This record gives sequence, structure tokens and C-alpha cells, in this order.
Amino acid sequence: MKASFFITRQIRIHNFLEKTKKKKDAKVEKSEGDESGVVEKEQEKLRRKVTELIRKQKLPAVRRIVKGYDESRPWSQEAKAKVGSRLIELLIHSAYIQPPADQLCEGPPDIRPAFIHTVLSITKADKKTSRRYGVIKCDPVVLKGLERSARHMVIPYMPMLVPPVKWMGYDKGAYFFLPSYIMRTHGSKQQREAMKIASKAQLEQVFEALDTLGGTKWRVNKRVLDVVDRIWNSGGRLAHLVDRDDVPLPEKPDTEDETLLKKWKWKLRNAKKENRERHSLRCDTELKLSVARKMKDEEGFYYPHNVDFRGRAYPMHPYLNHLGSDMCRGILEFAEGRPLGNVGLRWLKIHLANLYAGGVDKLSYEGRVSFTENHLDEIFDSADKPLEGNRWWLRAEDPFQCLAACINLSEALRSSSSETYVSYLPIHQDGSCNGLQHYAALGRDKLGAAAVNLMAGEKPADVYSGIAARVLDIMREDAQKDPTSFPDALQARALLDQVDRKLVKQTVMTSVYGVTYIGARDQIMRRLKERGTQLDDSQTFGASCYAAKVTLTALEEMFEAARSIMSWLGECAKIIASENQPVRWTTPLGLPVVQPYRKLGRHLIKTSLQVLTLQRETEKVMVKRQRTAFPPNFVHSLDGSHMMMTAIACKRAGMNFAGVHDSFWTHACDVDQLNTILREKFIELYDAPILENLLESFEESFPTLTFPPLPERGDFDLREVLHSTYFFN
Repeated sequence: MKASFFITRQIRIHNFLEKTKKKKDAKVEKSEGDESGVVEKEQEKLRRKVTELIRKQKLPAVRRIVKGYDESRPWSQEAKAKVGSRLIELLIHSAYIQPPADQLCEGPPDIRPAFIHTVLSITKADKKTSRRYGVIKCDPVVLKGLERSARHMVIPYMPMLVPPVKWMGYDKGAYFFLPSYIMRTHGSKQQREAMKIASKAQLEQVFEALDTLGGTKWRVNKRVLDVVDRIWNSGGRLAHLVDRDDVPLPEKPDTEDETLLKKWKWKLRNAKKENRERHSLRCDTELKLSVARKMKDEEGFYYPHNVDFRGRAYPMHPYLNHLGSDMCRGILEFAEGRPLGNVGLRWLKIHLANLYAGGVDKLSYEGRVSFTENHLDEIFDSADKPLEGNRWWLRAEDPFQCLAACINLSEALRSSSSETYVSYLPIHQDGSCNGLQHYAALGRDKLGAAAVNLMAGEKPADVYSGIAARVLDIMREDAQKDPTSFPDALQARALLDQVDRKLVKQTVMTSVYGVTYIGARDQIMRRLKERGTQLDDSQTFGASCYAAKVTLTALEEMFEAARSIMSWLGECAKIIASENQPVRWTTPLGLPVVQPYRKLGRHLIKTSLQVLTLQRETEKVMVKRQRTAFPPNFVHSLDGSHMMMTAIACKRAGMNFAGVHDSFWTHACDVDQLNTILREKFIELYDAPILENLLESFEESFPTLTFPPLPERGDFDLREVLHSTYFFN
């Protein structure tokens, strides 16, 4: 499709040149004051200008001129597919592998196609059905070359060296010349139309928030990048970097024993799967590092942002950005530095302890400061000799970010005055199971608020440990029962020594996304298998079923209000979707949201390469998907609003700000001010009657439908958030 996009641009330029050329050559007598003659002169002048710009390779300027004279209609999806297929076909017929340099002269040259088009039959998981797919396979030599040359690839939507264009409309903002859209609609026509008709005044706060995020200036941390490069050039494997070597494939045993052959096939399949995954990760790492190397000598750069359909903000550059992996985050730092001041050193120590994690991040702030101060020798060693020393930083959960913090803290402590030391390191403040924080605020739920740090405490409440403790209590009670009348007693006894926060964490995290019993069961089963318990597959499955049931029960007990709001949101969505309408709402910042879930139709297109099956949205909505997706999507739109409100307030306060959904970043010296702002904005967000406004919008849009009454709310005082030290921490 991208190739078709570039071809259409070339065709428009060609048509413009032909059009103006024809008018120039037309032999029509004109009177001296004939207007058409003036027009032709202007067009000839423009044609010469375009030709000169093409010669100078200033294509963006060419496109701007040609756009005003282009009367052609956009290509259809079918036309793009046919042109794209033809381009692939031309590539297959013209691209060949050169013979190796050491080939003997006697034989014919070993010239083979670089790419081949073939058909694969993929058997589905049930092993009863299979589908045939056309695929383009590349020669192993090409694969290796791609892996080595990934760093030299031309990457569109690179970070910008100047501040992005301010957002002014649906497709007006961000990059100067690349197509830029404020929302990633993923082909949803109704969402696209809703954004286009929204007024500039309605979207003013969204524009300002995205401009704030895009206006944050970044730079590459060269010392961390140097360590990453050294590890990568030595084969990877350290600090969560993928191994640059493949797993050796097992040799086929010289036997006819079916059991041994079956075992060999299973090992071979797993080894090939592992190698495919490693190849993908290696290419991804090379792309990120290639961007880092290109940007490392720049004084600073910017990431234009846009939003997904729920209103969550993302950098438009996809590879090296602060939403990425630990390696990406470790490599990036603010381009503008600020002195640590009175409080910055303390926050730098807390931040380092958070990155080391392993339970340290669950201590009080004083406990985290003490941890850092007790490991200063290891921190200095990590900063001075990251690979030659004792490598303490490699034990951290986020090793590259921890290394960056070690370097920053070492320099601050060794400076003549830590208060005047200029730090470029972003310090994070993260929400505590943020989805449940939003549900607790919506429901004014005291019990839920206490579990997720909306209420003050001496140390951070850990909701995962709280749920794990309740699960263990239930299982202890069940383990005492008679297995003959209560069969799950056996499962409870088998799991008593397996219950901890890690076992239940994923299920608790995804509970706000409407995790089902089957989803919870599969999550817990994966954790049990990772631990290598003594249970066989059948016993693990049974234990997982029981553990999932108990975990969901504990969640309902602790977050009853959240469950009732989820159920109410789901019921409203079901009523709307049953009328074959998508669920729509407007976020507190004025962003229109339309859920995109519609049934897809198939459209067959015969191309020069093969028959392609394209998916198209139909007019029929997916009722179940609309219902199950609405609660998490609605909460995501609220956390996106909170982040944007905080970003705008920080900008107005003169602070640097970056956001990763429920993780807010600023300079160490400004963390206290950030904490005040994000709490005030959370209260401001939920002071509004959010659920009442939502119900009112539904009733206005569907006056003939009857919606359930709002769920009952508790009496939690939102102002308590102001005094909760660990609300975001």
C-alpha cells in the first residue's frame, strides 16, 4: 500500500507536467487581452518551477504545488492492491542472488532468485481445518543481509530536529511533509468522520496536550548507548538483549523408533520457532539502535504525538521512543537539564531504587532512599566500570535505566554541590494499578481506594499482595474441607505453597479490561508451568481452573464497586449494540470516541500475482465485542484525559513533561510539583459527574431505549488523594 502511495504521487506530478505541456502547445489564436493566455503563461511559469524543483530533488515543494492542480480521485483499495502486487511481481522477476566469490569456474554460476512467491497451508490450532496463504519467501542470504543492514534502512517518521507543527485539525499538525493524522482510526470510517466534524474549539485541550508532549526535547544518553553497543557487538545476551546467535538445530536421530523421532520433531519445531523469534528481536533491536546512532550527535530532537481512538497519546515515531523497552528508555534523556535543587537528589535515589525493583519499589520512600545509600559502592562501580566491574546494575529489573540512574547519581554525589548539579534524567511517577484507581474514583469506593493508594498510608499498598493474601485465606479454608464432598479441597492443598503476588498479578492487572474466567485460568496456568511444579498437565489444568475461580472471587470482594460499574457499562453497550449501533462517547477533554468493532466482510481481488482476500468493514456491529470492550476502553479514555490534563498544567507551570499512559515523567527537581499537579487534576477530573454525563448522552442519542440506573456509589472523599503519598509513586 505504501508503494502505491508513492506511485500515485509520481503519477500526479506526471499528469501535471503533461497537462501544462498540452496547454502550452495548443495552437489557438488569442487576442492581446485574452485571459486564457495569461493563465497559460502562469502555468508555463509554474511548470518550469516544478521541473527545476524536481531537478533539485525538492519533492515536498513539488507535491505542494501539484496538489492544487490535482483533480484525480483517490485510488480504490482494489487498485492499490493490484498495483502493489504487480510491483512485487516485478521485484521477484528482477532480483537475484549473485554467485559466491569462491565458486569454481567449471560449473554453471549459482544464480538464484532473491525472492520467490509460493503458497503455504497453515493448519489451525484445532488441527481440523487449514487455510492456504500466498507468501513471499526470501533467500537465506537475503535474510542474513537484512539483519546486518537493518541499521541502514530508511525509516519514515523519524524524530524531528525542530519542534513539530502545532495541531490544528484532523490532518493538520506534527510533521511538515509526511502525512500526519491526529488519531489512529485503523480504517474506522465513523471514527474518522467524527474527528473531522469536531470543531477546533472542542479539541483545543487535546491539541494543546499533544503539542506539549511533542514539544518535549530529547537527546541520546551517549554513555548508555556506548554500553548497549558494546554488549550488542559482543553477541547480546546481557540486560535482556536477545542472543545474536541462533539456537543449533537438533540432529535427526539415526533410528526408526517413532517415539524418538516424534521427540526430535518436537525439539526441531521449538528450535526453529525460537530462531524465528530471535531473528525478529534482532531486527527490532537493530532498528532502534540505528535510530539512536543517527540521533546521538544531535543537540536535541522531538517526538510528534497523536492518539489512538480512545484518547491515549503515543509518539508517531515507532522505534526508539520512551514508550519502548528498557533499552530505549535507558538510551533517552531530556535535552534540557535542570539543577537538582533541594529535593532532586532524594528523588534521584528513590528513582534508582524503583528501577532496581525486586521488592525494593514496595518499600516506603525512606526505605528506598536507604537502599540506594546502602549500595553506593555498587552504584559508583556500575557507573565507572559498567562491564568491567561487578555489574551490579545488571541485577535490576530495568538494567539500562538503572545504569543511567547510577551514572547520574554518581556524577551528582561527586560534584562540588549536588544542588547545583544539572540532571537530564527523567524521573517517573507511576500509578498503582491505575485502572482500578479510576474505578475506585468513579465509584467513590473506600475499600477499593485503600487498596490502590487513593488513601494515605505509611507505605504503598500493594493490591497484588492484597489479592494474593485473600486468595490464600480462601484456599486454606477450602483445604480443610472433605474432598469427597468438596473436590476442590485437593486443588487447594496442591496450591497452598504456590500462591504469591506473581501468581495473581496478571489477572488483577487485566481485571479492569474485563478478563474472563478462561483468560484468568490461562494466565495462572502459564505461571504454574513457568515454575516447573510437580503437577502433570491434567493436574495443572485443574489447579488453574480452581485458582482462577478463587482469584476472581477475591477481586469481586475487594472491588465490588468496580465490578458493578463494569457491569453497568457493559449492559449499556449491549443495549446500544443490539440496535446495530456502535458505542459512542465524548471524553472529558472533548475527544469524540466511536468503538470500531464491526463484522468484517471478505472482498476478493484478482491480481497478477494471486487472488487476494481483503477485509472490509460491514454495516453490522459486533454486539459481544462492543459490550466487552466498552468498560476498558472507557477507562482508558479517562486515564488518557488525566494524563493530558496533567501535561497541560505542567507546561503552564514551566516544567518538562513526558507521559507513558499512567507513568508521568519530569526532572528530579520538579517531582514534588508534578505530584501536586497530577493529584489536583485527578480530583478535577472526577469532580465532574462522569457517569451521569455518559448516561445522559446515551439517553439523548437513543431516546427510545431504556438504560439501567446508575450503580450505587460509596462515600469516599476524593480530596483524600491530595494527602496520599503513594497515589502515584
